[in-house]
Amino acid sequence: MNPQPLEPKIPAFESMTVRAFLDLLAAKTPAPGGGAAASIVGAVSASLAAMVVNYSIGKKSLSQHVDALGSSRDRLKRASDLMMRLADEDAAAYGLVNELSRLPDGDGRKAADLPAAQAAAVQIPLAVMAACVDLLMLYRDLAVITNRQLRSDLGIAGVLAAAACESSWWNVAINAGFVADERQRASWMAEARAMREQAMSLGGEVEAACEEE
Repeated sequence: MNPQPLEPKIPAFESMTVRAFLDLLAAKTPAPGGGAAASIVGAVSASLAAMVVNYSIGKKSLSQHVDALGSSRDRLKRASDLMMRLADEDAAAYGLVNELSRLPDGDGRKAADLPAAQAAAVQIPLAVMAACVDLLMLYRDLAVITNRQLRSDLGIAGVLAAAACESSWWNVAINAGFVADERQRASWMAEARAMREQAMSLGGEVEAACEEE
């Protein structure tokens, strides 16, 4: 017989109202927490950038960019969907870590499953960071081929993507500290630091491009 979970399962965030998510985030429960919040901010970023693209498609002065804009719109939709899935996965992973950590040390499930759950709690925010870097590279390109009347929206999308990446770095850093394998922990942290620096640089480039007249 499978043991009963110690934490209630959380519905998919995409099925919630914004208010319901915020109330759940504020509640005194282990998940959702900062990881899910960061990923949802990334989804908001991608969706806001998609609005900029949608206002650019069909604009005569940008007709030469129609193929690139259409491709970008598809990429942004996939990115938003990915971020929402990662938010669900982050909440589930951290909920499982919390559940397993509370079991007695002699419990076989704790010994068998906790290392993998701890690894997932690092790998998921790493995936969010990678997705944010990809978004920022796309925004840098979009800044010169989209409707300039919406440059503030694209700039905000860039700020949000950079913030989601920075926020996810904190989740990697704290969760990696519980991973026993020192080499793996060091590898993940090096990867996270590199993406953090790249996101900061790209975020500045996106803002500068959006500020240009």
